[in-house]
Amino acid sequence: MKLACRDHLLDLTEPCVMGVLNVTPDSFSDGGCYLDAAAAIERGVAMAGEGAAIIDVGGESTRPGAADVGVQDELDRVVPVIEALVRRVRVPVSIDTSKPEVMRAAIAAGASLVNDVKALRTPGALEAVAGTGAAACLMHMQGEPRTMQAAPLYGDVVGEVQQFLADRVRACMAAGIGRERLCIDPGIGFGKRPEHNLALLASIDRLADPDLPVLVGVSRKSLVGIITGRPPEGRLAGSVAFAALAVMGGAAIVRAHDVAETVDAVKVASALKRAAPGGR
Repeated sequence: MKLACRDHLLDLTEPCVMGVLNVTPDSFSDGGCYLDAAAAIERGVAMAGEGAAIIDVGGESTRPGAADVGVQDELDRVVPVIEALVRRVRVPVSIDTSKPEVMRAAIAAGASLVNDVKALRTPGALEAVAGTGAAACLMHMQGEPRTMQAAPLYGDVVGEVQQFLADRVRACMAAGIGRERLCIDPGIGFGKRPEHNLALLASIDRLADPDLPVLVGVSRKSLVGIITGRPPEGRLAGSVAFAALAVMGGAAIVRAHDVAETVDAVKVASALKRAAPGGR
């Protein structure tokens, strides 16, 4: 399995780690740590050195209740970081945004993947990506980031998420974005209760497809805190446990804040999966 990201062809024969680089003051786990561009750039370089296969740069928090960020403010945060990173690392740099204007500017700056919590549903988003050769990660979310956790409701969460993602893949293909440029994300923590999140994590194989990689992001999220009783800074062990289990379940990409530790966990899980009866 491969993911075509402009000039990068990401080999997903073995699962890999996407490093989280939040250039924000208010992200739930690391807000303010890398708001300074120089600090963000050095952290991105460090993550590549720790084994991250993708560096995901975001300039707006999507945690429940986070303040909206204007287009220009988001551009000012992410574009200098992306421009510097594409010169200094050999792995794809991703832009985490739902704004078409930011997508276009980030791709022009060198980003080769668009990671969108709204699955390219914002007017103009499909067009912003289609002709560029950039890959796209399509995430499921019920509701809007600011209010998504108010009252999530599903009949069959796995079936509904699966259908939504299949519909978005078809929309992308109709817009000229080939399957080889797409990956999907069930959206752990985005408009879902703990039982919904656990059901999805236990059913990654139902979402997976031989040529459509599944990305899973659980790192430091409230699900880990609910289970372990720990604050975001104390959720490393729970996060890497979920990363390993996601890989065992079929995830091709794991999104993580703690890159070095997650890379090791993914390697161990992948080795065990290969050794299992019927493993690849």
